[in-house]
Amino acid sequence: MKKYKSARESRVSITELMLPAHSNFSGKVHGGHILNLMDQIAFACASKHSQHYCVTASVNKVDFLNPIEVGELATLRASVNYTGRTSMVIGVRVESENITTGLKKHCNSSYFTMVAKGPKGENVTIPGLIIDSEQGIRRFSRSLKRKEQAITRKSDFKASQFKIEEHLELLDNENVKLKMD
Repeated sequence: MKKYKSARESRVSITELMLPAHSNFSGKVHGGHILNLMDQIAFACASKHSQHYCVTASVNKVDFLNPIEVGELATLRASVNYTGRTSMVIGVRVESENITTGLKKHCNSSYFTMVAKGPKGENVTIPGLIIDSEQGIRRFSRSLKRKEQAITRKSDFKASQFKIEEHLELLDNENVKLKMD
């Protein structure tokens, strides 16, 4: 196995026709179906990079920017943005295309943290990432920042350390009614 690999070596893309079976009650493609496709392509990209079976450890921020209509093509692209020792962040971008007009829409982007597993389910070391562009540096740096923010979020809101008086003011202009016993 290589010690380092470029993101280009592990990129994966799929295009799938969105069918009525994929739709929700409003006739749009169900978000759960898109999330399933995103998880599959993140798995494929991570496994291709690591050359191991991978599992999803977390998904960071999924914003559905535009709906996908039944009959449109959904294209998903995945790329390695960050590598740690056993984990990697896979960036996934979803676009839809109307096949009659050619109109393309960015539907969402998300970041999947995937962990490489060995034959007995143990975490295994993965190749590092060769960064060869400004975009690669930006993506890697953004992943580091998200990782740092997640650690801060966990510690700030840990139940044993949470101080209610520090957060009550945040609720003042929100659509909430406090009714504590």
